Amino acid sequence: MLITICKSKIHRVTITDVNINYVGSITIDSELMRLADLLPYEKVQVANVTNGQRFETYVIEGQAGTGVIELNGAAARKGSVGDLVIILAYGQIEKKEAAQFKPAIVHVDKDNKPIKA
Repeated sequence: MLITICKSKIHRVTITDVNINYVGSITIDSELMRLADLLPYEKVQVANVTNGQRFETYVIEGQAGTGVIELNGAAARKGSVGDLVIILAYGQIEKKEAAQFKPAIVHVDKDNKPIKA
């Protein structure tokens, strides 16, 4: 049996920009994407810690080392600059493999730079 499990998480990252006029998605610093094992155009869930909103979108690669977390298009209505969000991606694995599975979890500082948790 396959189960859906959290495979990637960027924990309590800060929104740096919103762009309502963009086609859609969330732009994420490519270094954070690499550490969280996220790919361009991968589906993610965004949980806004500040306002309680949750939504799904896809990832666009941002410039490495900038700490950029930008809500684009309709997603820009779900948060504001300075809001804390959790970015999650899920995958499917065999239930018997779940006990050994470890998701890629990235913690960041106030500037969205990766830190050791």
